[in-house]
Amino acid sequence: MIIRTNPFQKIMHGLDDNRLLIGSLKLRQKKYFKIFVLVVLIFFNFRYETPLHSSEASLLSQENHNKQSFVSKALNISGDAVVTIETQRQVLSSSEGVFPPGILNDRYFERFFGLRGLQVPRSRIEKGQGSGVIFSKEGLVLTNAHVIEKTDQLIVGLSDGRRVLGNVVGEDSLTDLAVIKLKAKGPWPTAQLGNSDNLKVGDWAIAVGNPFGLENTVTLGIISNLNRDVAQLGISDKRIDLIQTDAAINPGNSGGPLLNSVGEVIGINTLVRSGPGAGLGFAIPINRARKIAKDLITSGRAKHPMIGVTLSSNIKQKSNFLSQTEDGAIIKYLMPNGPAEKGGLKVNDLIISINNEKISTPADVVKKINKNNLQSALRIKILRENIESIKIIQPVDIYDLQV
Repeated sequence: MIIRTNPFQKIMHGLDDNRLLIGSLKLRQKKYFKIFVLVVLIFFNFRYETPLHSSEASLLSQENHNKQSFVSKALNISGDAVVTIETQRQVLSSSEGVFPPGILNDRYFERFFGLRGLQVPRSRIEKGQGSGVIFSKEGLVLTNAHVIEKTDQLIVGLSDGRRVLGNVVGEDSLTDLAVIKLKAKGPWPTAQLGNSDNLKVGDWAIAVGNPFGLENTVTLGIISNLNRDVAQLGISDKRIDLIQTDAAINPGNSGGPLLNSVGEVIGINTLVRSGPGAGLGFAIPINRARKIAKDLITSGRAKHPMIGVTLSSNIKQKSNFLSQTEDGAIIKYLMPNGPAEKGGLKVNDLIISINNEKISTPADVVKKINKNNLQSALRIKILRENIESIKIIQPVDIYDLQV
């Protein structure tokens, strides 16, 4: 069967297809045209922004200039209370002998005469420098004990240019803290003391001082660690836990304040690690410094409660009666006739709590004893041969211990 098509229908179908194609092209042209217009508008908007009037530009510049960083604001609060401490002391040294140089190296000469030359004492002035912070309107300055150790004269330089003499009120070598009294009339700028117990790792830390004699030097960092045991740094003659910071603390910064982000003193800069681990700074927590300063002002010396023990946290050295997972501090040595021995403690006893507060490390024991006053006895729970017991120990001042 043959199907015949109408030529007129073919023409009409062709017209319909062309109309659809033309309509589609028109729609696409409109879409692309809108996109083109949008791009042009965006370009000209960025290229030809409305210029600011001179008054508006001046106001904006002034607003940016008036914006202060939190470091600047912190320094406005306590920066003026940071001082430079210059020390002088007379040192006696031996001068050269009366014999010609090198003759004393002759062993026959020394053996024959039995002497090493006649030495004549000679004195010289040794100068030092450190930092400090005024914490009282009475002109009391907190600094490090090693800054003013054995000094004959103290000169304190203030941020306003004044230079006044100072007297040592008291010093404590165990915590490396000292208090100085300014020998002049105020008024004195004072720093705000914060609360070091509220610190957290990661908080801002601002170290202020005068390193290398450069006044009003500021460095910024964070709190890297809290309650760092000074024994971990290889220092055995101190009795403090330290704040660790990566804010640069250089020679001459000793005794200066460590500030928080709001300008409060949270620590007293004391030392910087040299050699391996260089760049780590350490500060004495201000709560500890405040207590020591109060003792020094009141009696001229600090009080350090002690019970006369040496402690260890080494699990492997615990006695066979103790579990390998026990927390606490094990007694490794008892001072003869000390408070601990008199109170019934023994070597290898494990201290697990003091005054009902759990003990995890030897540092916890030291901290609890330091917080205790000399008038109050300590309630110490121990574990001995898997049997718990309570011992009542009366601490004494470290200076009153009879070795």
